[in-house]
Amino acid sequence: MKMARITIPAFADSRDGVHHFFGTRHEPETLVPSEEVVVVSVKQVHGTEVLVLDRRVKTRKPFEGGWDSMMTDQPGVLLTIRTADCVPVLIHDPTRRVVAAVHAGWRGAVAEIVPRTLATMRRRFGSRPETLRVGIGPSAGPCCYEVDEPVLTRLRASFAGWRSVVRQTGRRTAMLDLRHLLRCQAEGCGVPADQVQRISVCTICHPDLFHSYRRDGIVRGTMVSGIMLTR
Repeated sequence: MKMARITIPAFADSRDGVHHFFGTRHEPETLVPSEEVVVVSVKQVHGTEVLVLDRRVKTRKPFEGGWDSMMTDQPGVLLTIRTADCVPVLIHDPTRRVVAAVHAGWRGAVAEIVPRTLATMRRRFGSRPETLRVGIGPSAGPCCYEVDEPVLTRLRASFAGWRSVVRQTGRRTAMLDLRHLLRCQAEGCGVPADQVQRISVCTICHPDLFHSYRRDGIVRGTMVSGIMLTR
């Protein structure tokens, strides 16, 4: 049976007034908005800029500019991101009723896109880290994701606990656990450990479920992940 979407029941469910999913390669490439739902997509640039949607969204066209993090307090706005080895991160604040979606490759991760997103949620909406729920989706795993010295140099400069997220494979190479790095960053910002959930599935290892740029060498497709307040 082909799995189209993956959810984390402990992270969020319909009773919380939020809908979320991590897509697989079997998810339709396009998400058709309805009269009640506006699908938001952006141009992802492996940066750290955060798009804040704090008023009713009227347009259904992609937002101009480059963004790798989005957040909103508006019901019916589905924030979507596309990945093919990078990490999709979904965030829900059930207290202040805010959701966020983050696209985190190694560049965004070492540049602390998740801490920047959490800081923006607090500044713009009053979100406190102890109330947040963070879902970390499928991505290239530490079993397959080897990086070289330019990546390791930036990682060591930005993350004091860098040794906990790498396994050395050579003098200048190592396997990197991006999902664990993002988890450590979220917990370092004050999100309780039991409120950070991750799906430990490698996109490179599972061609039946996921597209992978690293595995295929070309972009054959991307997975869509999303989150939305339903009320």
